[in-house]
Amino acid sequence: MIIHDVRARRSSDDFPQSEHLAQKIARVAVDPVAVPADTAEMIINRIIDNAAVSAASVIRRPVTSARAQALAHPHGPGGSGAGVFGVGGNVSPEWAAWANGVAVRELDFHDTFLAAEYSHPGDNIPALVAVAQHVGAGGADLIRGLATAYEIQIDLVRGMCLHEHKIDHVAHLGPSVAAGLGTMLGLDEETIYQAIGQALHLTTATRQSRKGLISSWKAYAPAHAGKIAVEAVDRAMRGEGAPAPIWEGEDGVIAWLLGGFDAVYQIPLPGEGEAKRAILDSYTKEHSAEYQSQAPIDLARRMRDRVGNLDDIESIVLHTSHHTHYVIGTGSGDPQKFDPSASRETLDHSVMYIFAVALQDGAWHHETSYAPERANRPDTIELWNKISTVEDPEWTRRYHSTDPAEKAFGAKAVITLKNGEVITDELAVADAHPLGARPFARAQYETKFTTMADGVIEADEQQRFLAAAARVGELGAGELGELNLLVAPNVLDKAPTVGKGIF
Repeated sequence: MIIHDVRARRSSDDFPQSEHLAQKIARVAVDPVAVPADTAEMIINRIIDNAAVSAASVIRRPVTSARAQALAHPHGPGGSGAGVFGVGGNVSPEWAAWANGVAVRELDFHDTFLAAEYSHPGDNIPALVAVAQHVGAGGADLIRGLATAYEIQIDLVRGMCLHEHKIDHVAHLGPSVAAGLGTMLGLDEETIYQAIGQALHLTTATRQSRKGLISSWKAYAPAHAGKIAVEAVDRAMRGEGAPAPIWEGEDGVIAWLLGGFDAVYQIPLPGEGEAKRAILDSYTKEHSAEYQSQAPIDLARRMRDRVGNLDDIESIVLHTSHHTHYVIGTGSGDPQKFDPSASRETLDHSVMYIFAVALQDGAWHHETSYAPERANRPDTIELWNKISTVEDPEWTRRYHSTDPAEKAFGAKAVITLKNGEVITDELAVADAHPLGARPFARAQYETKFTTMADGVIEADEQQRFLAAAARVGELGAGELGELNLLVAPNVLDKAPTVGKGIF
């Protein structure tokens, strides 16, 4: 990997386009290096993972609304259109990216990479699959494009913190989708450069979508970034340009949205001929909750038998990283994180609620664990309010470690009983993490899919999809429609009625 120092520049500086970060990313995107077998294998796993969580969310209201919007936009003459998850027929690819992106993101249940910034790099998949289907690309091209998309988003996340300046993490997603599309479509370096600039310019937004009373926009935000990136690539292919230099310019992203002229960001990118392997450093979720809750859920399940009667608990303090404490812990200062009437999205970002329910139930479920009647149980509310978080410098250091063997997203739980007894345990990584007790491999991804798809997708359709996904690299031009899944009609009939919009 080559480490690139990226900082804001004055307009008067001698700063050629060849030195722009967007140009360096475009150079990575056009590199014809082969995709390693383990990278391709993990891409297939994540395609399956996305399908799993989409099945589980298919009749939720935000997904239903996005699907209705997409179905109102038939494709044009430039291709054959792209499929919308769960239904037949093809639509315009940017709208398929939108609908399928919401389905993937709604339950906060797919893959993650955490470093200087947060990310869910599986958000790249809906946009690239939609465009691939529309233009008739083959599976090998899709895999190449996704290898690039994962690489670029993860590399940006390694080196450039957005949340410190209250910018939403999807600002790294727009450029990664644009770069991935460039690789998949075989675009030239200049076109990809312009598309990256447009995609970044149009996908920067504040983190209020993940603060306080969290709404359905948390699910929509990545889908919006993917849709915007598809449109940016389309414009760039037609010869339209972008603001430049988009990151480094005097009025650019770093100067005014991030660290300003004093900041230097170190962005690692593969050198020429270097394989794109970043996806292997990411990890999926066993539980439908914010990633930094994954290890605490497993920790709570492990500790519950040692505690015995939960009514005997006086207090619980979770010692954890800066990120966990301030984003999903009591360091956020969000009273909504203790509100039993809060939205699912808000509860998903309350490690206090999540630890309480996991401790009581010894399990976590993507629906029942968030149900209003579950959140309003008096014994849960009582336990919930006994839980707090504190930042521990060692957990923060491990969170930011570049050594995979010590990088951690867990916590130490200190449970004090009313009789003064103290029970302590800690867990560095979730059980499903590559270094966890039960790491996910193909079998676990397939089990997650069949579990989430049970009662939603017919068994024969499940097996057809899994077979197609397993050989996606062999699918020829025009065959990527096999990655579409049809949901049982009686399931879609249960989707909520959504209001009429403009379309």
